[in-house]
Amino acid sequence: MSRPAAAVQRVIKAYDVRGLVGEQIDEDFVRDVGGAFARLVRDEQTPGATQVVIGYDMRESSPSLAAAFADGVVAQGLDVVRIGLASTDQLYFASGLLDCPGAMFTASHNPAAYNGIKLCRAGAKPVGKDTGLTTISDEVIGGVPEGAGAPGSIEDRDVLAEYGDFLRSLVDLRASRPLRVAVDAGNGMGGHTSPAVLGAISGITLLPLYFELDGTFPNHEANPLDPANLVDLQKHVLDTGADIGLAFDGDADRCFVVDERGMPVSPSAVTALVAGRELGREIGATVIHNLITSRAVPELIVERGGTAVRSRVGHSYIKGLMAETGAIFGGEHSAHYYFRDFWGADSGMLAALHVLAALGEQERPLSAIMADYQRYEASGEINYTVSDAAACVDAVLKSYEGHIHSIDHLDGVTVDLGDGRWFNLRTSNTEPLLRLNVEARTAAEVDDIVDHVGTRILATSGSGEPVP
Repeated sequence: MSRPAAAVQRVIKAYDVRGLVGEQIDEDFVRDVGGAFARLVRDEQTPGATQVVIGYDMRESSPSLAAAFADGVVAQGLDVVRIGLASTDQLYFASGLLDCPGAMFTASHNPAAYNGIKLCRAGAKPVGKDTGLTTISDEVIGGVPEGAGAPGSIEDRDVLAEYGDFLRSLVDLRASRPLRVAVDAGNGMGGHTSPAVLGAISGITLLPLYFELDGTFPNHEANPLDPANLVDLQKHVLDTGADIGLAFDGDADRCFVVDERGMPVSPSAVTALVAGRELGREIGATVIHNLITSRAVPELIVERGGTAVRSRVGHSYIKGLMAETGAIFGGEHSAHYYFRDFWGADSGMLAALHVLAALGEQERPLSAIMADYQRYEASGEINYTVSDAAACVDAVLKSYEGHIHSIDHLDGVTVDLGDGRWFNLRTSNTEPLLRLNVEARTAAEVDDIVDHVGTRILATSGSGEPVP
């Protein structure tokens, strides 16, 4: 059946499918999406397009939605492999292992009322707006044709142990000193994957927090990017005397790190550390970083003999550059980490293993190790609600006339003020928000830039108050 274009386009977004269950997403809708996805990959005649692997997270709605999607796939004549409960990177692993397209049912860090689908082609290659989602959206709007041939089959396969074995094969922890590792799964899929991956490593004592799978998120939101959601882990690290703390988001594809003092570690510092380790085994390799990561990242990549390539924010851009350049690794400020050895896809768990290996091979505490990668102070992302983002950006740029060292427009506008000071302003694709990121050598310089830019935004928009 056909569907209203506006309703479909609100849910099928730039990178994935996501919306309120019962209001925007239901079983009939995802059945159509499953059928459209099957037709897309089948008609492309891509390798592995005879079957689709499906996984889902711990949300109450996930099993039934995944089942409806499977119905849509088999109706088009393709087979389905169900891996059941999974993290998103576990689904990517299955897509790579089986060399077939995949669908992961999750709304990541969004609240319990939401759900969605992350789609990929064989080998975990992303499906985004320009690489298939628009085609799927158009077909769902117009009505997905019924399958003409015999329906496909459905089989179950548990890949959790294989996933754990594969990740551990990529990072050697055999010589590591004993480590006490606190993990806050936030009642998300990290509670499913951490025991299978980290719990199987000799010398690691796992100190779990909120491992019970619960899509209502009774303890805190599964979004470690918000500092409020790290508070419990920080306390847990101190209470247990852990050497390190790890926090995963709802679908466990992102990993945030806390040191032994309970202090958060910048994802930029983690990016630099992992980049250095990967360059140690392939000198001269390319490493991708997005433009919001610290300038310390490209500096350290070059110092270690690598080639640094700068990207726009967003996994589709990173993954595209990973494939185009053959990069060995890529990192984002949002704690997404991409690996060539993981089909160019992101895995927070694999990044965590690299940090554990770096910590375990020396006696220094994590805080001392990560200090090697912290050269600048940063504001973190500050969001302003504005009515006219373009006018606000123009006012900010005019206020800095005569003081700008360089400027570029790769993603929003990035202004280099010289002497290690820079800021980026970019608009949100989905909300009336203007996003500010600032970096400088000192916290005082960061505060000065934030105050200056924020004042111009407020004066131009008449609002512009920072929002969470």
